[in-house]
Amino acid sequence: MRTRTLLILVSMLTLTLSPAQEANQSKTILDKAYTTFETSKGIRLTFTLSTFDLTNTPIDVQTGEGYAKGNKFKLDTEAMTIWFDGETQWVLMKEVNEVNISQPSAQEIASISPLALLGIYKEGYTLSPPVTTTVNGKRAQRIDMAPTSNRGDFQSVSVTIDPTNHALSRIILTGHNGMKTRIDITEYNVSQHYADSLFIFNASSYPGVEIVDLR
Repeated sequence: MRTRTLLILVSMLTLTLSPAQEANQSKTILDKAYTTFETSKGIRLTFTLSTFDLTNTPIDVQTGEGYAKGNKFKLDTEAMTIWFDGETQWVLMKEVNEVNISQPSAQEIASISPLALLGIYKEGYTLSPPVTTTVNGKRAQRIDMAPTSNRGDFQSVSVTIDPTNHALSRIILTGHNGMKTRIDITEYNVSQHYADSLFIFNASSYPGVEIVDLR
């Protein structure tokens, strides 16, 4: 009788610990990816940004390139270029040849900063166990995150990471309205070396541009 009771208790304990162990595994994967990104002297990535409606039909698709160094970044798409030097943001809207200058809050920058998006798991989200999947023909590990409250920016977040080099493969952001934004990263190189000036808008390179200072 005692042996049977002991076996039941051990089984219950194992079942109780398993989800926590899996969550820790997810955190370990994300920690490695975040540290690789944060400590790099320069990251270059090529991406496709897709927006989906409530029927999961793509309504907008853009391709672009990103350059990052710590919390600094430059994003370049067909429609706009964004520079952020860690404090000031410049947004060039190419169609109207206008640059808006601002000093965004941490919450405002979180939805576009590569480092902030990757580090979103650090606070306010519950991590699911990693799931092995395939992205762009490569094996990867997907981790789904659910917010711990309804006050977050997203209904859910999904991050997919290449386990061989801890590189981002895909991010899916689902808003509270059910619409999704998917970022597919096709190239990811962490061996670049960028000067800080890359992340600052240089007006002399854009003659005739209208500058709107919103600070």
